[in-house]
Amino acid sequence: MGWIEKRERDKGTAWKAATRGPDGATRSKTFTRQTDAKRWLAAQEHAMASGSWVNPDLGKVTFGAYAASWAAQQPHRPSTAATVGSRLRTHLLPALGERPLASIRPSDMRSLVGSLSKALAPGTVQVVYRLAATIFRAAVEDGHLVKTPCPARMALPRPDGHKVEPMTVEEVHAMAESVDERYGAAVIAGGGLGLRQAELFGLTVDRVDWLRRTVRVDRQLLTLVGSAPAFAPVKTEASVRTIPAPTVVLEAFTAHLRAFGEGPDRLIFSTAEGRPVRPEKASMVWRRGAARSGLPGKTGWHDLRHFYASLLIQAGGNVKVLQSRLGHKSALVTLDTYGHLWPDSEDATRAAVDRLLGAPAPSVLPAEDGKRL
Repeated sequence: MGWIEKRERDKGTAWKAATRGPDGATRSKTFTRQTDAKRWLAAQEHAMASGSWVNPDLGKVTFGAYAASWAAQQPHRPSTAATVGSRLRTHLLPALGERPLASIRPSDMRSLVGSLSKALAPGTVQVVYRLAATIFRAAVEDGHLVKTPCPARMALPRPDGHKVEPMTVEEVHAMAESVDERYGAAVIAGGGLGLRQAELFGLTVDRVDWLRRTVRVDRQLLTLVGSAPAFAPVKTEASVRTIPAPTVVLEAFTAHLRAFGEGPDRLIFSTAEGRPVRPEKASMVWRRGAARSGLPGKTGWHDLRHFYASLLIQAGGNVKVLQSRLGHKSALVTLDTYGHLWPDSEDATRAAVDRLLGAPAPSVLPAEDGKRL
């Protein structure tokens, strides 16, 4: 139970409300009006009775300190942990890092979204905001906050609806011929297997089965800043897959290995210095090839993955086949990314309706003998 004490001060009468929290510590607050003291005390006791009481001292922890603790406890893969850390350092800590958790209001979050929207793509703003919302929800669960400052219906910028435009066969061949010679086979492999960049440059000879004509994807090349390249699990469990290897890819592998040999750890692709191919090196190789071939500057290795998807769709592959080959976690991801590439079904719809609804219907009039005609 709490209590209220009346106190006489030089400036007049004051009312001190005090209560003992669930943690055993006594907390108090002084008011100039008895009504306000009673209201504060009632709110404290109601919060304790309902289980919604929050230790005010925990709310003094800064966002930066709590975010660091939260991130350290997450079961993230090394690549995911690096990405989360980068988003925190670049986008959230400069604005919120030194602020006590309890001082951050919904208006602060709306202001943050507004400032991020001026510098980042809509999709990136959404990802950063979701990260902040996740951290604040965890702070509520840990008892640092009564409720999250992230509004349930935050007005976030929407992506512009840009649709994937796959490279053409001619552009893929042009790129394969324009990149540095030791990376031409990587272009063919990217377009013929649909691998992610880290999967492509993490592919080793032992993952290729020339007899069964398949490629096993069960790891990727992880290249974190300040660390040596190393193998790591693929993006998700669904990303572990066995892909049919077309002849053009197997022949490209064979010619490449005959010309340049295996890289470290039996990597198929490596640099001229015999090192794993880091993302910055791969980007430089692509930019040079794009400049020589005349491809748009915004293309990259991931466009070969889009090209592969478009080939499967043109060949009649359904969404589940595409999902399996690309290693998507959900068919919704596949549809959201490539749904517009499937052939229009209007003509097929008309033909199906005409074939069934347009056929003469059986008569339902009674015949003279009582049977239907």
